[in-house]
Amino acid sequence: MTSSRIVTASLIVAGVALALTACSASTPSGSPSSTPASSSTTSSSSPRPSASSTTVPVDGQCDTAKLTGSIGQGGGGAAGSVEVTLVLTNTGTTACALQGWPGVSFVGDGNGTQLGKAADFDRSTPHPTVTLAPGGTATAPLKIAQALNYSTSDCQPKPADGFRVYPPGSKESLFIKDADVTACTSDTISLLTVGALVQG
Repeated sequence: MTSSRIVTASLIVAGVALALTACSASTPSGSPSSTPASSSTTSSSSPRPSASSTTVPVDGQCDTAKLTGSIGQGGGGAAGSVEVTLVLTNTGTTACALQGWPGVSFVGDGNGTQLGKAADFDRSTPHPTVTLAPGGTATAPLKIAQALNYSTSDCQPKPADGFRVYPPGSKESLFIKDADVTACTSDTISLLTVGALVQG
């Protein structure tokens, strides 16, 4: 009788120990706290869009070689800045699409050298997909702060030849001539802020 009680007690103890071992082995890999930590690390390490690729290409993306750019009149400006309109025109024979913010920077030296920082993106503006029929246009507001707002030592001003523009989703750029602008060559000052493209 005593031996059977001892055997039964031993089996119960062994069963409890086995259950505890199973729980402790499954907790680290299946705990709720481990899954979100892994997910947040993955999402936070995703690369941010650069000026040359502000969005992924959309269906029917416009070929940069079939776009031309120009600067049109804008909404005026505030003290120390002026707002113009960046215009992209589809010179191809078929419709195409653009969506997002163009990458814009000053260029100079007669050879397309970038002068200073690329434009900041005004992300407060809508950014719908814009379809350009042949001859159609897309426009974006471009705010240009005056180099004279800054000291010569901070800005390191230099006359620019115009703008380099990357259509959103493209790694190829186009050039817009504008000899009436002055850039800051310092890489700590951005004189340009561009909004998203909308139907022109």
